[in-house]
Amino acid sequence: MDEAVVVVMNTMDQNQEIKGWLTRTLQQAINDSDPELSRYFFAEVERHRPAALKYFLKPTY
Repeated sequence: MDEAVVVVMNTMDQNQEIKGWLTRTLQQAINDSDPELSRYFFAEVERHRPAALKYFLKPTY
């Protein structure tokens, strides 16, 4: 998940939107992950790039 967070941060640093294949790939990884890893991803994105949260849906477990 750390690499996924870095990808989100780098994309946002380049003033790019997270869309298309990247959104689908990351969302699928979130959905397929252990709930604890998903919570970690969202906590880290919220900590480092809260504006990126709008691109992802938190799964319900």
